[in-house]
Amino acid sequence: MHDDIQVVSDGTGIALLGDPTTLDVFLSETGLSSRELSLTRITTHASGQMGTVVQGMSGMAAGSGRWVKLTEQSARAMNNSRLMTGSTKGVSRAITTQGNGKITGILEIMTPGAHLSSLANPALLAGVGGLMAQVAMQQSMDEIKQYLAVIDEKVDDILRAQKDAVLADVIGTGLLLDQAINVRDHVGHVSGVTWSTVQQAPMVLFQAQAYALRQLDALAEKLEGKASVVDLAKTAKDVEPRVREWLAVIARTFQLQEAADLLALDRVLEISPEEVEDHRLGLIASRQDHLEKVSVSTKRLVERMDAIISTANSKVVLHPVASREAVTICNRVSATIADFHELLGLELSRQEMEAKKWSQAVSEIKDRALESGVEGVGVAKQVGDETVDRILDVGSAFAGGLASRLERARAKRSAAQPDDLE
Repeated sequence: MHDDIQVVSDGTGIALLGDPTTLDVFLSETGLSSRELSLTRITTHASGQMGTVVQGMSGMAAGSGRWVKLTEQSARAMNNSRLMTGSTKGVSRAITTQGNGKITGILEIMTPGAHLSSLANPALLAGVGGLMAQVAMQQSMDEIKQYLAVIDEKVDDILRAQKDAVLADVIGTGLLLDQAINVRDHVGHVSGVTWSTVQQAPMVLFQAQAYALRQLDALAEKLEGKASVVDLAKTAKDVEPRVREWLAVIARTFQLQEAADLLALDRVLEISPEEVEDHRLGLIASRQDHLEKVSVSTKRLVERMDAIISTANSKVVLHPVASREAVTICNRVSATIADFHELLGLELSRQEMEAKKWSQAVSEIKDRALESGVEGVGVAKQVGDETVDRILDVGSAFAGGLASRLERARAKRSAAQPDDLE
């Protein structure tokens, strides 16, 4: 058994290549979860130079690869592992990271053994990179599926409720892609017939995604220009479920796009393996472009929610109930967007904003007025007196109503009793 483990990274995930038993031991020691990386796909699809190179890896058992998603945990585990220490002369084992532990550099090959030396061939590395991209796409698809299950959004129901034909096409496209993935998993590759049924899928998905983003922008605009806290609270309440629904639709389009990209890479591996690396990089660039568009729209919504919270807190003295409701709803919407960002690997730096207490708001008004001078004292006193008078008025009305009810009840009892008995 060979103890060598080769490590390859594409900046998104880590491929661990070596003896299956050695890999299992290493993963157990580090506590990292992984997915199988089947190198037999390269053998099956590749031809020419790559096929010759793969023959040199015949000593490796089928399925002798694992894929680990790059996270702070996996970066830390890899940096602290035996793979990163005791390197032989001339072999680079460094991982470039940011301060938060996220791997930013691209790992080439590490710990090369005699039986794995052929991995240094660029053609084979490209093939491994293509496989890694496919596993990453499958991981993303599974995570989005879990996300949709957790938020309990029935995306197809949402799509059916829309009258736009573009959204209706997403349902059919999803069915075709699901079928193509199932056929690919059974057959082992993407045939020309299968590919012909799904190659138009990206266009449908991009149009639907753009439509959903426009809906989010429209919701943000709906919240603008509302001066009344009561109106803001009501509008935010109406907007909240629709934001969640459109985020679910966008998540579904990303899930289906991952499936389409997975199939595309499989097709390139089969018919033009020498182009797989360029295609992989092109897909990454395209995905990043769409993520940027999503980020712009969703961050705009969060900014609008924060603006509403600020407005609500500034008017809590006169509208305590509506202000508190607006703050609660807006925090909920922002938290929903933050979860969505985490799902897609987007950053969103925001802390939940608290609803200002009524007593605190009154105290701040008085303090500001007092600081402004003698004239401010009168303003502060007026604010305080008006507020107290309002409370007293409410209390008086309540007391008066209670007294009237007691008087009526006493009269009824008197009427029900007989006159003086002599």
